[in-house]
Amino acid sequence: MKLDSPLRVLYVSYPLLTVSEASAGGAEQMLWALEREMSSGGMETTVAASAGSRVSGELFATGEPCTRPDDFERRNREHQDRIAELVHQRDRESRPFDLIHDKSGSFWTRAHEVDVPVLATLHLPRSFYPEDDFRNAPANVCFNCVSRSQAASFQDLPQLLGAVPNGIALDRFVCDDNVESQRSGLLWLGRVCEEKAPHLALEIARNAGLPIALAGQVYPFSYHQQYFQREVMPLLHAMPAARWFDSPSFSEKLHLLRCAEALLITSQVDETSSLVAMEAAACGTPVIAFHRGALSEVVSDGETGFVVSDVSEATEALTKMKDISQNTCRNYARQHFSSERMAECYAEMYKTVISRRTAIRL
Repeated sequence: MKLDSPLRVLYVSYPLLTVSEASAGGAEQMLWALEREMSSGGMETTVAASAGSRVSGELFATGEPCTRPDDFERRNREHQDRIAELVHQRDRESRPFDLIHDKSGSFWTRAHEVDVPVLATLHLPRSFYPEDDFRNAPANVCFNCVSRSQAASFQDLPQLLGAVPNGIALDRFVCDDNVESQRSGLLWLGRVCEEKAPHLALEIARNAGLPIALAGQVYPFSYHQQYFQREVMPLLHAMPAARWFDSPSFSEKLHLLRCAEALLITSQVDETSSLVAMEAAACGTPVIAFHRGALSEVVSDGETGFVVSDVSEATEALTKMKDISQNTCRNYARQHFSSERMAECYAEMYKTVISRRTAIRL
């Protein structure tokens, strides 16, 4: 994707952990893929993220990633303060940013401190955000959602520009027939917390009598760590055919996706998207997902997997995996989940955000 004129864009990450090809969080993965496309397309990209992040353009390290539990508030203040300082510094150097793309979930609330248009991508369900933040949104902020179902809950926001579905770097998920011909067992992959409910995936595997690989990352929040110890570890110890992979690298994740008979998504909240479902489809792996939020927009029921209501239906759906074609999954991913398509949509949205800001100034 080539652009008529390069833009200087500052991407603001979630402050807790690093951004890289191996990030566990969906927002971090999506930022990595988007910034990669924009940088290769000619934009001057800067990513404000934790030290140790690996990006395509310039990295502005705002501090060390969190290692202590429940350190988010301090880290987020540090992150935001240093970003505001960077923006002012670039103004003084006559190298101002043309746009800030906020993917942190909260920097946009301080947009009144900078004279730059801000596009804030909303990655979470509306109930996860303080409602007062939207009532007092700065004038230089526009919003976008990542799915139709999510956007429907934000329709009252006057600054909402619409939805840009997430995408993935499909070139990183090429077919490997030697590996994929040896598929065995189930996979759950993601951020380990109560709302994602990996314990239900273990229950499904136990009911079906199938082995399962549980892979992901436990974030440095005490309630996530307590959930893992309370609900997940006992099941792992009680199930000899269950394996735990802590913070897998990208190559390890790719191997797990290619070798699984099916990916389980057992979320208990209304998901706004699902990068792991997209990655599974790109690997030819069927997905069984609970009917929550936008999961039915990502998983094509009966074509790339099955959308179910509960553990019982998920267990039953496993008996129909032979009906799902690996090639159909891959083709669906190529048609719908390209990061290049996502970047093209955002490039058009950037123009809208900048022109709106110019009109306000006039």
